[in-house]
Amino acid sequence: MVDQSIASLAQKLRAKEISSVELTQDYLARIKQLDGQLNSFITVTDEVALAQAEAADKLIAAGSTSALAGIPIAHKDLFCTDGVLTTCASKMLHNFVPPYESTVTGRMLASGVVTLGKTNMDEFAMGSSNENSYYGAVKNPWNLEKVPGGSSGGSAAAVAAGLCVAATGTDTGGSIRQPASFCGISGLKPTYGRVSRFGMIAYASSLDQAGPMARSAEDCAHILQSIAGFDGNDSTCSEVAIEDYTANLDAPLDGLTIGLPKEYFGDGLNNDVATVIQDAVKEFEKLGAKVKEISLPNLNLSIPSYYVIAPSEASSNLSRFDGVRYGYRCEEPKDLMDMYKRSRGEGFGKEVQKRIMVGTYALSEGYYDAYYLKAQRIRRLIKEDFVNALAEVDVIMGPVAPTTAFGIGAKTDDPIAMYLEDIYTLSINLAGIPAMSIPAGFADGMPVGLQIMGNYFAEAKLLNVAHKFQQATDWHTKNPSLAEGA
Repeated sequence: MVDQSIASLAQKLRAKEISSVELTQDYLARIKQLDGQLNSFITVTDEVALAQAEAADKLIAAGSTSALAGIPIAHKDLFCTDGVLTTCASKMLHNFVPPYESTVTGRMLASGVVTLGKTNMDEFAMGSSNENSYYGAVKNPWNLEKVPGGSSGGSAAAVAAGLCVAATGTDTGGSIRQPASFCGISGLKPTYGRVSRFGMIAYASSLDQAGPMARSAEDCAHILQSIAGFDGNDSTCSEVAIEDYTANLDAPLDGLTIGLPKEYFGDGLNNDVATVIQDAVKEFEKLGAKVKEISLPNLNLSIPSYYVIAPSEASSNLSRFDGVRYGYRCEEPKDLMDMYKRSRGEGFGKEVQKRIMVGTYALSEGYYDAYYLKAQRIRRLIKEDFVNALAEVDVIMGPVAPTTAFGIGAKTDDPIAMYLEDIYTLSINLAGIPAMSIPAGFADGMPVGLQIMGNYFAEAKLLNVAHKFQQATDWHTKNPSLAEGA
């Protein structure tokens, strides 16, 4: 059952070939059997999941038409879940149990999903390898000595290993797409504002966006259908009407114009990864698409711009964690200032502390104009590059990352090399457009993701393009040996 699509499982549930309780028990057993090797979950909610499965079976028996009813999923551990531990993979929130539900998790619960638990991640979503977790590094199911990507590495590893049907992730600079690429699954970052951020613990508020992670584009479409749409609790959430994301998945690609940015295929891109991407583009040409070279001239400015803007917003967002109201508090503080300093110094990991310091510096008097304001001006240029390019083409394609998954510990002492892993993804968040990663092949035995980018609120088009590719290829059906042997 672990390689079944949401649509296939929904059909079996309605035909009474399997119950949600039985399906949930199967997944809980797999988590117990395999996650000791992967460390993809922080919290497994056995009792909650089985109770939700019983309720889902009753919904289905009563005629529920929700495609997600009874489907076992997992949530990245930065979505607040009422009564369930929510840690952001940080010591700072090691004991935080929210008294309310995020919009994303609440909408999925209303669809009848079964929540298996909360997945591991880089602390406060800061990282590209899932090594920055208070609960330890997550392993890539394709090779346990490799990283799964970050920051949504736990969600990606869990889906790839068949520990859940699908999972939620968040993407601030590539944190859905890069782990999806590294783990050989599909992952979608919607347009900024397409999905509510209410109840999603913030890293960088103008960049963060929640999205689905699953085996296929079709599965991602079902999840996006559940979570997208306006929410009055989030002032940045768009009122643009949502589409039926499953309605046009099978639309032909005749006449589709694909833009290939020349900047994506220069120095730094691994040759084997480049070959996989080029072969994927040829497959689209067979499906009736046309290819055109385009330019995104300010791509090289995305890393310095992002690493001023994101840490600045993180510095502001994380100032609330001070040992006073909730979360970690140091033992026996001497006075109020000692409590502030030690609670934050002991509660935050090194990467989080580093980014807070960078952001605080960039926002300080005398440096705001030189750094933060200039970065925002560059952000505008990057956005204009995409607007101009998407006026000429329907979608843009390229690699997700310059390499496949790298070894655990290989880049922890070289932050610049780690940051360069995000060179092809950061600009999308700065511009706010939607983008997704889909499996496109292998290089050195590890998965390679093809990145597909589109215009604002064009998620349906991206899903259509991805789905047609997946109908013509079988890369998304491949499983790591760890999952096959379970």
